[in-house]
Amino acid sequence: MATTHAGALLLFPLVCLLVRGGAGVSTGTPDGAERWGYAKVRPKTNIFWWYYRSPQRASSVDKTWPTILWLQGGPGGSGVGRGNFQEIGPLDVNLKPRKYTWLHKADLIFVDSPVGVGYSYSEDPAALVTTDLQATEDIVQLLRALTRKIRTLRRSPLFLVGESYGGKHAAMVGTAIARAIHARTINLTLGGVVLGDSWISPTDFAVSIQIDSCFYYMHVSVIVAVTCTHVCTYCCLQLSYATLLYYVSRLNDNAVDDTNKMALLLKEQMQAGKFATARQTFTDLLDLIDSKSDSVAIDNFLLDTGMDPVLAADLGLSSLRSTHIMPVCSQASGSDPNTIEGIMNGVIKKKLKIIPEDLIWQQASLDVYEALVNDFMKPAINEVDELLSYGVNVTVYNGQLDVICSTVGAEGWVRRLKWDGLRNFLSLPRQTLTYCDSVIHCSKGIKAFFRSYRSLQFYWILEAGHMVPIDQPYGAFRMIASITQYQPPGI
Repeated sequence: MATTHAGALLLFPLVCLLVRGGAGVSTGTPDGAERWGYAKVRPKTNIFWWYYRSPQRASSVDKTWPTILWLQGGPGGSGVGRGNFQEIGPLDVNLKPRKYTWLHKADLIFVDSPVGVGYSYSEDPAALVTTDLQATEDIVQLLRALTRKIRTLRRSPLFLVGESYGGKHAAMVGTAIARAIHARTINLTLGGVVLGDSWISPTDFAVSIQIDSCFYYMHVSVIVAVTCTHVCTYCCLQLSYATLLYYVSRLNDNAVDDTNKMALLLKEQMQAGKFATARQTFTDLLDLIDSKSDSVAIDNFLLDTGMDPVLAADLGLSSLRSTHIMPVCSQASGSDPNTIEGIMNGVIKKKLKIIPEDLIWQQASLDVYEALVNDFMKPAINEVDELLSYGVNVTVYNGQLDVICSTVGAEGWVRRLKWDGLRNFLSLPRQTLTYCDSVIHCSKGIKAFFRSYRSLQFYWILEAGHMVPIDQPYGAFRMIASITQYQPPGI
């Protein structure tokens, strides 16, 4: 499998067929195993996409092969670069075969979205999206274009997988597609929506839900004694960031009150609809946590900012560092061919051939992030509820060590769903998951917990931070196999 992709990558020139038209330009490898191109989803907007056909592809009358559309976080992160070469694609940053690529279990589509990210570009700066709804519409238009370019896509179950802010867009795109399917205005089969450490409800991450009375709360794999400084008669307000970081010894005890006060201010601003102001307060909140925790990494509370060689954040931009763009995977110099910047502006750009000469690929776009200032803090819980009402399979997975999209926050927004199956879902015990990656090696230790009821699934992934496929590649691989191919989640 990987040899095919590695060979295709290094053979120049490639024999390619360029297809041009109103929908953009596309090309690919001679055997059809890869296709890529631009879709002109709106005037002067060009969104780049890259499709991989799985060598394991096998379809029958009873079972069709799935396709995954990967949506990167940010907003402003490049899925074509980061999601592909650093997380789940067939090759890693060193252009070596990835052992647990998700291509073994599904066809893959990576996209640089919104426009202005990665290889995607706009001929007019005013064409950058300013709302999540615009970003959603662009992706839906991209999928309409791809159904004409990738013949198998119409009958292949499509799974939208979003990481971080990409999860918010996955929920919104999934809702738009579900509506279009019901209206018979799009020819797609929606297999499911997968939300990985996703920015679904900022309030629940910064300030968790109100719960009946104070109690001891069992959080993922760590039993955390949740206490309240001021106990009210009916409820206890659980302050997610402060509580989590304090009880794992990463936040100075003298800073808890200040962190809680800022979190409450953030909640008040969001309730008042002051979302742009709330985003600034959110940035200030993370900066406060950074200063009072000796720079805890908000993607993994066991690390300090910059410790992880893959997830190091060294942009020198405070406002960018304190967002979901923070884990930008920067490694040494961008001119080094072994960095993500090096390959994307070097060998990969040469292979693709259709990227504008003057376009410099970057891991994250601050312009795209700033353009969405008024929508960044808006939730997408209603979209998840709507998906569940349609009967669409929704999977939530979260890394145990994540801070910015913490598991306690994810559990918080799940509890606020209006879905009619929620009570039964919450009443079920979690299953423990252990994984065998060969006949010889079989882990007896618990690697994850899992709960499922009807169309909602939740995975608690142990020893993983914000980017689960990086921290737990085999566990993530087994999880996506279970989701897309309906295999048992455990051994």
